[in-house]
Amino acid sequence: MSDFLLSSSIALVIGFVLDLIIGDPQGWFHIIRAVGALISALERVFYTLKNKRLGGILTVISVLAISVTIPGAILILAWKVSPWLKLALESLLCWQLIAVKCLKVESMTVYDALKSGDIEKARFAVSMIVGRDTAQLDESEISRAAVETIAENTADGIASPLLYMAIGGALLGCFFKAASTMDSILGYKNERYLDFGRCAAKLDDALNYIPARVCARVMIFAARFAGLDHKNAKKIYPRDRRNHASPNSAHTEAATAGALNVRLAGGAYYFGEFVEKPYIGDDNRPIERDDILRTHKLLYATAFILFAIALIIRAAILLTYALLV
Repeated sequence: MSDFLLSSSIALVIGFVLDLIIGDPQGWFHIIRAVGALISALERVFYTLKNKRLGGILTVISVLAISVTIPGAILILAWKVSPWLKLALESLLCWQLIAVKCLKVESMTVYDALKSGDIEKARFAVSMIVGRDTAQLDESEISRAAVETIAENTADGIASPLLYMAIGGALLGCFFKAASTMDSILGYKNERYLDFGRCAAKLDDALNYIPARVCARVMIFAARFAGLDHKNAKKIYPRDRRNHASPNSAHTEAATAGALNVRLAGGAYYFGEFVEKPYIGDDNRPIERDDILRTHKLLYATAFILFAIALIIRAAILLTYALLV
């Protein structure tokens, strides 16, 4: 068992490094896309139930069970064939569950379009990573949307996967990412998903509750290494961390807004309807495209510190097991 746990720890390290170097290559098999297809298939089955909330609960249970059981069975079988095979497969899993480079690459597409002066291309690029309407956004609003996306996804795309994998290896990471993917597909407060997606949304909120708060505090600490205003981040965070309908999203956005000395959030159009939202941060200066690059520095500084924390947690688990056995 100790060798199995050690193998999972090494897989976490390899997966993190692979993500930093390679990111998410287009056209490759990806477990998250497979989970997305599974969610859509099960939605078609369970949405036919008259009780939509029950249908949503059954979808969540089914997706989580399949998303953990199949990878778990594959890893156990691989271990019996060869520990090296298991290490390779779990490393690939860990790699696909982390999204450091992916966040940078997708937001760099927005930055490059803005830098070239192609506002339409920038609007399209940012529409790929945000949920709001983007057709009328100007350069500052596009930059703000990209910064907010990086800030929010640093928690659920990096902090949460790393912390859950630190505790339970790639399988617990799969559990979290399945829940997170369900929220992104089913967790809308519209007529179709208000009841059906309720369980998925609440589960995602619960799973991200602690990681979002850990991530925000790490961001504040990381701001000084990124050359940003960590003192202002420390001031803005406790003031504005609840300025969002989500119990988690404003935490990392508040830390980022403070570190950049800008104002994030506020109202935006969604599906043609303007939605009022509170602001996060102070309007000390206009947001500019270079704030995307500054947020990348904060992203990487935060990711490395979170990775160190994950390794410490993993080492503590290994040591505890060694002492108890």
